[in-house]
Amino acid sequence: MKIGVLASTKGTDLQAIIDEMKAGHMPGIELAVVVSNKADAYALERAKSQGYKTVFIDPTGKTREEFDAELVKVLREHEIQLVCLIGYMRILTPVFVNAFAGRIINVHPALLPKFGGKNFFGANVHEAVLAAHEKETGCTFHFVTEEVDGGPIILQDRVAVEPSDTPDTLKEKVQMLEKKWYPEIIRRFAAGKIASVPN
Repeated sequence: MKIGVLASTKGTDLQAIIDEMKAGHMPGIELAVVVSNKADAYALERAKSQGYKTVFIDPTGKTREEFDAELVKVLREHEIQLVCLIGYMRILTPVFVNAFAGRIINVHPALLPKFGGKNFFGANVHEAVLAAHEKETGCTFHFVTEEVDGGPIILQDRVAVEPSDTPDTLKEKVQMLEKKWYPEIIRRFAAGKIASVPN
């Protein structure tokens, strides 16, 4: 099974997937391409330096739909069967979502439906969790639909929010969960254990 990763930032979870692949723990799964809308995204450098194909698509002067059409073309050229969003900072249009319906996975750094939607990304999420005095937070893996953070939930895992936590410490704790689960979610999808509408 060929997977494609869309990334805009450092690609920390991408490294966890690559590590599992290099350790032989993801048989039959190939990371075919890593694509970014940011030329300087460290995720591209991370993938390239470890021998993986990378593509930068310049969003300048393109509508969101035009950009996504180009993205679809690149992923189809690489015969991608599963799209993994890893710190991807663009909202996908119906052009993309419909092209890969039921085959796009995202991880959100909170327990959806809490702290989800267009305004919740990156540090904003952890700041909001702390401001709401939540007792726990975590990550949510879900299928991507046209509704931001609204697709069917695949899996959630939790960590406690301590009085001493900051947005940075929460990010670190949640990322540990993301890195633990992302390779496993991909394995389960490849094995047919996850349908696009989980039971």
